[in-house]
Amino acid sequence: MTARTASAPAPLPRRQSFPVVTWIRSRLLTRWHDRYRQRCDLREIDDHLLRDIGLTRQDVRRECAKSFWQD
Repeated sequence: MTARTASAPAPLPRRQSFPVVTWIRSRLLTRWHDRYRQRCDLREIDDHLLRDIGLTRQDVRRECAKSFWQD
């Protein structure tokens, strides 16, 4: 009878560290909040200023109808 030797377990795949995941999540939340605020500000601009930047009221309505996560 031969003696069996225990083999080492296969190494686990490397996971991303917690700070990286937290950083990515905070960046995403910040981007979504900024997008929401920009759309709110855009809604407040009067027609004269919209013409200056080359937008119509319809463009603003279309942009403001998007959800905060939509680009």
